[in-house]
Amino acid sequence: MSVKPIPDGYTTVTPYLVVDKAAEAIDFYKRAFGAQEIVRMAGPMGKIMHAELKIGNSMIMLGDEMPGTGARSPHSLGGTSSGIMLYLNDVDATFAQAVSAGANVEMPLDNMFWGDRYGKLLDPFGHSWALATHVEDVAPADMKVRMEEAMAKMGQRRQSAT
Repeated sequence: MSVKPIPDGYTTVTPYLVVDKAAEAIDFYKRAFGAQEIVRMAGPMGKIMHAELKIGNSMIMLGDEMPGTGARSPHSLGGTSSGIMLYLNDVDATFAQAVSAGANVEMPLDNMFWGDRYGKLLDPFGHSWALATHVEDVAPADMKVRMEEAMAKMGQRRQSAT
């Protein structure tokens, strides 16, 4: 039997989150997104060296930040430079579930010009999550027009706010 270069259940890209309280993060992701814990490896001083969670059909990995490794959490860095995009069957239900579990709304849910019902959350550990359900296939020409209209509305809102 040969070893598969990509293990069953994994895809070629798997996000790895560094957090400042991995055990709490795992519990949050279970409550917020229905994550299933697959692996948890203990590290020094009660920290989690490595964990793997399954959300829907996708895996994420995470671990506590560890001094000297260069892996730092968004809280240590004062922000994050990336985010997770999570497509769901029912974005409204999961969005509400995540907020109830402790996520903060960065952008409320709305139907977007590109065909997704979409919103953004910030989890208690500093990671940004975009949640969406694809609700409409939009032809490229229509998307261009819709994008221009959306950008014009944003400009009008900014002008009226000043």
